[in-house]
Amino acid sequence: MRADESGFEIEQQQGGWTVRMWWPTGPVSGGPHRITIEPTADAPPRDVARGISTTVLRRLDLAAALKLAKMAPEAQSVLDDTAKKLTESGEAAGLLLATEGVSDRYLALLAVTYKNMADMGAVAPVQRLAALIERRPETVKDHLKKARRDGYLSAVAGKAGGELTEKAMSILAAMSGDEA
Repeated sequence: MRADESGFEIEQQQGGWTVRMWWPTGPVSGGPHRITIEPTADAPPRDVARGISTTVLRRLDLAAALKLAKMAPEAQSVLDDTAKKLTESGEAAGLLLATEGVSDRYLALLAVTYKNMADMGAVAPVQRLAALIERRPETVKDHLKKARRDGYLSAVAGKAGGELTEKAMSILAAMSGDEA
């Protein structure tokens, strides 16, 4: 494994080919962002003469590379930091809900926390968020639906998460200005 400030790379050998899989620095929640396949320096010409075959592609061990990537110290450090920030964000949303009710500020913070959990690949982000804000998952689902209806979070068909809207980002920017 090789790492630098932009990310890290895992290398595999498949016959006469060297396969490099690269992940950006940050939480590893899925496959590589880039795959490079090149002939190895000492590959016999007959093994690479016809190019990369489907056999080479089928033999890529993405599961093993993903497992290694998740164990990388760079990924673990960022994962720990991100998990801590998400916990803090979820708890802050819970405090806002307790003090302000289902306010614009609460919905924006709920939306960003949910989006970041989903982007990180969290399993069951609604249940995790419900635990953080001390509400039932059904309540959190209703609040997320309201956040979508009220224009804080877009929907992604069939997937958890979404994209924050300008409305949500402006509220969050104002909130971070309040804390300064």
